[in-house]
Amino acid sequence: MVPSTLCEAADRDYRLTVLADACVDGDPVHRVLLEISYPFPMVEPLRVAYVTGTTPDKWARAWREQRRGPFELVPVTQDEQEAVVRRHEVDMALVRLPVDTDELHCVRLYDELPVVVAGREHLVGAVDVVTLDDLDGEQLVLPHPSGWRPTAPQRVWPPMTQREAIATVATGTGIVIVPMSIARLFDRSDVVQREVTDLEPTTIALVWLRERDDETTQAFVGVVKGRTANSSRR
Repeated sequence: MVPSTLCEAADRDYRLTVLADACVDGDPVHRVLLEISYPFPMVEPLRVAYVTGTTPDKWARAWREQRRGPFELVPVTQDEQEAVVRRHEVDMALVRLPVDTDELHCVRLYDELPVVVAGREHLVGAVDVVTLDDLDGEQLVLPHPSGWRPTAPQRVWPPMTQREAIATVATGTGIVIVPMSIARLFDRSDVVQREVTDLEPTTIALVWLRERDDETTQAFVGVVKGRTANSSRR
């Protein structure tokens, strides 16, 4: 029976479309349920983008467990993380700072340690942590957002993603500095990673347009902060 299928699909937050002319059941009750009871109010999902390296699954799971409504996660690159919010392609985004917070709400969530990734046989593998001075003679295959670069003459490296940069250093050529979450995401058996102690950590934050601030966005902020469906907002 189509209505029962619709109800179950709605409970599971699926997005669906009924092809009325493909329903051959001639039962009048069935027709009334389909044409009058449906379409029932279909709530648009809360769309949350997440930049590479973030792990929003626990918050998505908490949202669904509390039956807050339809929810959709949208992966984005760091280059696109702010733009998708401003273009109204998503409602909120987990971003890696810095971003321009003009017209945006911004809630800082946690910091990420910076690590250097190098080939398995690289000397950084012989120590527990490193400093930027330890890396001053290296080839940096991917520019670091802080602007730091070794004083040693650098080769001209083609544009590459963080995954590609880690694959490059795995061959024994150069180093790359990324947040620890990125290093873990793209970890390989032929690289090592070590914390860079004198480089500032990066910060993950939740952002959304000020004009989009409503009960739904605030409910997700609450989920991220650990509030339950019965908690009061403070």
